[in-house]
Amino acid sequence: MIIVDRALAAHEAQGKAIRVGMIGAGFMGQGLTNQIVNSVRGMRMAAIYNRKPERAIGVYKYAGCDDVVVAKTQSALDEAIRKGSPVVAEDPFTICRSPEVDIVVDVTGSVEFGAQIILEAFANKKSVVLMNAEVDATLGPILRFYARKHGQILSACEGDEPGVQMNLFRWVKGLGLIPRAMVNVKGLQDPYRNPTTQQGWAERWGQNAAMVTSFADGSKISFEQAIVANATGFKVRSRGMSRGLKYDGSIMDAPKLYDLEELRALGGIVDYTVGPSLVKVFCLAEHPDPKQRHYLNLYKMGEGPLYPFWIPYHLVHFEAPNAIARVALFQDDVAESLGGPVVEVCAVAKRDLKAGEVLDEYGMYMTYGEAVNVEEMSAGRYLPEGLVEGCKLKRDIAKDQVLTYADVELPEGRLADRLRAEQYRHFRGDPWLEQHLEASANGANRDRTAAPARPEAQ
Repeated sequence: MIIVDRALAAHEAQGKAIRVGMIGAGFMGQGLTNQIVNSVRGMRMAAIYNRKPERAIGVYKYAGCDDVVVAKTQSALDEAIRKGSPVVAEDPFTICRSPEVDIVVDVTGSVEFGAQIILEAFANKKSVVLMNAEVDATLGPILRFYARKHGQILSACEGDEPGVQMNLFRWVKGLGLIPRAMVNVKGLQDPYRNPTTQQGWAERWGQNAAMVTSFADGSKISFEQAIVANATGFKVRSRGMSRGLKYDGSIMDAPKLYDLEELRALGGIVDYTVGPSLVKVFCLAEHPDPKQRHYLNLYKMGEGPLYPFWIPYHLVHFEAPNAIARVALFQDDVAESLGGPVVEVCAVAKRDLKAGEVLDEYGMYMTYGEAVNVEEMSAGRYLPEGLVEGCKLKRDIAKDQVLTYADVELPEGRLADRLRAEQYRHFRGDPWLEQHLEASANGANRDRTAAPARPEAQ
């Protein structure tokens, strides 16, 4: 931030602005637009897409922008941006292709659609900043592989929990300590919450009930911690992490929650707790130098061997422009995957499920997500929570049972399925998912061939 603010000021002084194209215009997109329009120097919200154009228009108006242009074509979009008009795109891919857009921000929360947008942006020499933890946790490593192929960057955002944790992680490492635990803090954990139970809260804050449900049922925090794990190499101690461990003690006593030797053996962990209050994320770290441990004790950090460092807030859309600037001006990924996936998010039945049912999306009524180490995820052939929507159950699944690929028929033709299979093969040498997709496609083709022709309508 200390470098970013001056870099943006210098950018503006040169008569320049980072032209942002935003895909998605929900609650966070609304806040981000207002922040960029009214509070960020050297940056401009150049274009917005939403499935409902009137929502994107409303987001601009919320930020005080009038005379919004609705662009039906590529040339109309490009011309409106050149003129400095706030513009809503009817086609999201026109934003990805526009020479008048410098960087794309994905605020959709969709894995399949997000993957399509991201690859289109890369193909048109645009980096992408994600306010979409779901696509990052599900496909982040392989999407970053494609980003590098095109000379671009795929970055998490500052302000959201993964970015807050990674900033803290990098800062603590810069002090010479060894981070051993990156912990996210929740106020509530109940895996059985659904949009009906969360409707009142969602309406109170003007948010989407499904998104609010994903916060409450643990799916969102699982996606977030998977991103941190993939950027640090840290693991989970067991599937589901601490599953709502309640902690109301002092943050200075938080090291007592963990065994240092276990943390060392794992190389470090990601986790979450419910509480303490006034803490949003914390890092537990050790220092190998006894001389420095003496100083840390002097500076009221305790006697060790684990020292707590924490941040009391996450200010999502307030800080997200810093990530945009870091990518556009410094080519710096906020939470870059070290390689292949380390932790993933599996789908777990939220209630008893019946054969023939079609699964709804995360944050809904049928499944919740749990963070799990990739070795278990791959060995068990678990179904990822980010890709549950549209899967048809082949058999009954008991409440709290992990779903596997063998349990479902996948929707046909999804890009995200192919990318995830490629991710396993590219980084782990695991061909099983590619083979499963091929077998499923061949089976579907045989079924279509064998099916009797429908009689002509009379």
